[in-house]
This record gives sequence, structure tokens and C-alpha cells, in this order.
Amino acid sequence: MDSQYAKEKLAAAKQNYGREIRVFETTPTTSQASNEPTNNEEPDEFYEFTAEDYYRILATKKEDKFLKTRKIREAEEAARRARITKAVIRVRFPYNYTLEATFQPSETIQSLIDLLMKVLSQSELPFHIYTTPPKKLIKDTSQDFYSLGFAPGAIVYFSYDQPKGDGGVAISGPFLKEDVMSLKGLELINEEVKPEVDQGTATGSVAAAAPATVQERKPAADKKMVKPKWLKM
Repeated sequence: MDSQYAKEKLAAAKQNYGREIRVFETTPTTSQASNEPTNNEEPDEFYEFTAEDYYRILATKKEDKFLKTRKIREAEEAARRARITKAVIRVRFPYNYTLEATFQPSETIQSLIDLLMKVLSQSELPFHIYTTPPKKLIKDTSQDFYSLGFAPGAIVYFSYDQPKGDGGVAISGPFLKEDVMSLKGLELINEEVKPEVDQGTATGSVAAAAPATVQERKPAADKKMVKPKWLKM
């Protein structure tokens, strides 16, 4: 599979779904590599926000906003927002598959939901997306990616809405449409392509540098030999 084919497939997907998308398989962790199915979600207790998480986040605060005026804070915020030109969102699915899509920071979560409705193989089933830790369902689809802290990039998780208890039937894959799954691994082929060196330009540069070397040596060749005054014949 060559790079040209990968570019054409990715371009066709962009035209079909309205934005750049990628699909790749994430490496399972040691716990996921066990015999247990990888589509099982962690219990809610796993995502509980602990005191350790609080102090870790608190330690990342490097500036005291109370020492700055409102105008300074607003100016700094506007400057930060202007520097961010896109939001790359990765949606993690069960069985270690990830869908990556590029959005504008000003777009809302609803645009992500709309994309998922297009790429899902069973879009008629209810689903939700969430972040972790702690596990938090994303319910307000009117918020934009920047306001949620999803720009320049973020990871969200996908899950179908299944009734709790033994009465629910587990939904297995495939989660994405066949043409979307065919994009898996194409971004790696595209990244491996390196720009070729223009041999004509390189040869011209060497040729242009050669006369300069000759010109530098020419004065030394034209210099006449002068007999020292102390030398007597």
C-alpha cells in the first residue's frame, strides 16, 4: 500500500464526512492484555476524584490570577485563544480502536455528536461520551471545544447506553462503519513519506559555489615573485 493510495483514501473520507478523520489501534495495557474482554468498562468507583488528584491539579497552577487585573487576564486569555487554531479530538472505542477528528476550537460538542452519528455502524442505538478521571458524562452539547478545555486536543470515551443489570445485552463491534475502519493505519503511511531532495537544485548550488573557490585562489596565482633585498647573487 503506497502513500498515494493513503492520501486518496484520507481525502475521500474528508470529503465524505466533512472533516479530517483518522482511525488507529491503540496498544492495550498490561491489564487489558489479559483474558478478560477489552470492551468491559471500569466501574464508576475507578473514576472517583481523590484527594491525590486534587493536589496534583492544584500543583499545576503556576500563576496567581488574583494578582492580575481583569483587563490583563482577559487580554492573556484572548491571546491564548488566538494561538489555538484547531481542536484534535480522539474518541476511544472498545476493543482499543480510536477515531481522531479535527475541529475548529469554536465548534461545539454537537458537531462531534453529528460526526459520530455518521461514522457509527449502529447509529440508531443511543450512546454517550465521557471524560476521565473522574468519569464525567458530556451532556451539554452546546459548549465549544475551547471552553471545555478540549483545544488544542483531548481524549473522550464512547459507550452505548445499556441498562444496568443482567437483563441488558452487551453490544459488540464493529462500532465504526466498514469504510471508516478501512482508514486504520493510513496516517502512519502518510507520515512516513519524506520530502525528496531536488537534485537539480543541489547540483546547481554546488556548481554556483565552485567559481567562488576559483576566484578566491586566483589572486594568489597572479602574484609576482619579488626578490628579497638581502639576497645577493
